[in-house]
Order: sequence, then C-alpha cells, then structure tokens
Amino acid sequence: MSLDQITQQMGQRVKPGVIDATVKFDFGDDGKIFIDGPAGTVTNDDNDADCTIAITMDNFKSLVAGDLDPTTAFMMGKLKVKGNMGVAMKLQSILG
Repeated sequence: MSLDQITQQMGQRVKPGVIDATVKFDFGDDGKIFIDGPAGTVTNDDNDADCTIAITMDNFKSLVAGDLDPTTAFMMGKLKVKGNMGVAMKLQSILG
C-alpha cells in the first residue's frame, strides 16, 4: 500500500468534526499525512499539528491491519507521539 493509497483511504474516513484537532503522521523519508479534523481534510502536507505521530510506514501498516497494538508500539518505541496525547487516543475511528 502506497502513501497515496493510505491518504485516499483516510480521506474517506475523515469527516468534518470526527476529531477536533490536527494530526500529522510522519513516516520519515516515506512522507507525511496531515489530517485537519475540523475541516475534514487529509493531505500529504508537512504542516504543524496538534499531535504528531512518528512511525515507520511498515509499522503503520501493521498497526492499521491490527497486527501491532498501539500501546505496545508506543511502549517499544515503534510509535512516538509529540504534542497532545489525548488526540492520539481518538484516532482509532480513523485508523480502524
């Protein structure tokens, strides 16, 4: 699954107000996904966000597939959260 495919799938799940914050998934060299929750948009822009989640593309795919538990990933350092941790907790509706 490519960055474009992931962005498109998330774009179908994100509706205005589903989350009341901005979130950035930072995949390092593989790119970024920026979610503007209030506007309900998903782009590949590298904007500042209320919550930034740094994760490799492979670990992200495992997370979305249900093969990697978010809490375990965080504790093992496979997923790093900067900013508002409460926002990160609300992302299940978009990822699942």
